[in-house]
Amino acid sequence: MLLVDGDLALSSSGGTGSGTASRTGGNGTELVAALLESPGIRDAADRLKATPERRISAGQEGAPRHVYVFQREYATVDPARVELVGTDEATTCIGVVIHNNKTGMTSISHMDFPKIVEGGIKQMLELLGDDNAPFDVYLIGGFADASTKVVRSSGKKHIKQEGYSYPLCCKIVEVLHKSQQQFHLRSFCVLENNTQTDSFGNALPIIGGFVVETSSGVVIPATFDMDSRCPDEVIRRIRVSVSYYDPTWQGRLLETYDTQCDVFQIAPAYWMPDWADIASSLNQLSDSEVLLQCSTSPAAEPPYFVENERRIWKYLINNPDWEKHSQNTSPESSIGPVMEAGQGTHSAGQGLPLSLVRPHMEPEGKPPSALMRTVTY
Repeated sequence: MLLVDGDLALSSSGGTGSGTASRTGGNGTELVAALLESPGIRDAADRLKATPERRISAGQEGAPRHVYVFQREYATVDPARVELVGTDEATTCIGVVIHNNKTGMTSISHMDFPKIVEGGIKQMLELLGDDNAPFDVYLIGGFADASTKVVRSSGKKHIKQEGYSYPLCCKIVEVLHKSQQQFHLRSFCVLENNTQTDSFGNALPIIGGFVVETSSGVVIPATFDMDSRCPDEVIRRIRVSVSYYDPTWQGRLLETYDTQCDVFQIAPAYWMPDWADIASSLNQLSDSEVLLQCSTSPAAEPPYFVENERRIWKYLINNPDWEKHSQNTSPESSIGPVMEAGQGTHSAGQGLPLSLVRPHMEPEGKPPSALMRTVTY
């Protein structure tokens, strides 16, 4: 169940705070409306937005060990091993943080689609331990990208919210509220609470990334340098899209980090033979066309969005055969020397923790389920 200041998020009267509420009585739409109207929730969001943004770089000497989470990924980390865990590049996506106050275990995800929320929350909870412990929850990202549309059917008028962030946010709070686990909502910096307007009148997110200090559970706005979004940045970006076509990952978040072994586990990406042709066609688009066709929020993307897309396409063009690529690629050739967990250094510089594990090919060149876990962006 979702709690705000110790009370159920949705009271019987429809607001937050005091009152008796049914844990299963509120749907996502009602919950979001109530939370956005809460002065305490707005104040917490304002405090987060006022916090100076932290820049994370893996190349700095003495940089803390961290785990970076891409779109549709999640990671659960132990504070004894990992100092920081975070994500960025969120526009219409929403970051979810669940922190166990007793053990310090922290799980974060970068949610991008309502259909992965229920399964994704279950994945996040698996390694947090102690179901009776108080869990703090932070929802950060997404913005007011929805437009209100009047729909008439059967002689009745219905109000429909269109956009990406709103239905995603509704699903997240609904799943949390219907859970047996108690979740104390500490920040709801989403939708209207995370929206600004540029000089052209475009709505934009205020916070698009954050990092969690695992020792304290403190959440801070953050951006990550390119060298800290690793290992295997391009492959992980590719598998986001490819995972939509892989039944193994339907309704699930992408696994990247093994909590117990303290290593990254990233499978070689599997893609269809015609992806190289598709990538070649997309690479012919102008920068403005790339934004319009490849983003859910063209006006809100960072300056390097198009460059990232072109790097992905060039990678697919240069590596049309996923099977040959996966057999010839080694961790050493793709990201430099692999360091054992606990050493805290990497060829990219201090601060990138963990070693990298890749599964081997199965007989007859058939991709195991792990190989199907691909990345797209």
